Formats: sequence, C-alpha cells, structure tokens
Amino acid sequence: MPARQHRITRGDDYRRIVRSGRRVGGALGITHAVFRTPEDPARFGFIVSKAVGNAVTRNLVRRRLKLIAQRQINDGLSGVDIVFRMLPASASATFTELEGEANRALSRFRREADAQ
Repeated sequence: MPARQHRITRGDDYRRIVRSGRRVGGALGITHAVFRTPEDPARFGFIVSKAVGNAVTRNLVRRRLKLIAQRQINDGLSGVDIVFRMLPASASATFTELEGEANRALSRFRREADAQ
C-alpha cells in the first residue's frame, strides 16, 4: 500500500482531479491526472463504485490498483495526482490486464509532462 504521502484522501482533491484533470479512457477504467511540480510526490486515488461488483470484488480491484500504484512510485513517478475510476469490466479483468491499461495511461501522462 502506498504511504500516506502518496494517497489522495480528501474529497475536494478527488473532485478537482476528476473535473479539471486530463483523462485517458480505456475498456477497464478512466484515468484522471493533474500535474504538479516535479518535486512533489505522486499521489493516487481509487474510485471503484458498486457497479463494479460486490465488496469482495471491489476490494480486489482496489488492492490490485494499489500494487500497480506502488510499482509506479518505485519506478520514480512524481509530480502528478492520479485518480483511477474503474468501470464494471474491471471486475473480470486479470491483474495483467489492469496493469497494462494503467501503464498505458500513465505512460501517456508522462509523455505529456515531458512535453511541457
């Protein structure tokens, strides 16, 4: 699980990121991002609604996303706030499929950040 400094915990932050951030859509979820200064730690938030499934399924998806986020932090991701909003299709996805889609979205955000 990412350390507290790498988590989005306030509802205001979730709303700001989802409403004003850049987004990348996929079959399993939509990834929202807001860029900050490069020195700031990357922060992650997860939105997994009841449409995804029961509590066991939602928590499985959330745990997988937390591991993906931790791997990104370990790879040196910084200066961005990321919110994963998962769609019902994520309930039946494997870890590899979730990771592939998340990495695709995050690499796209990294290219945008490098272009700025």
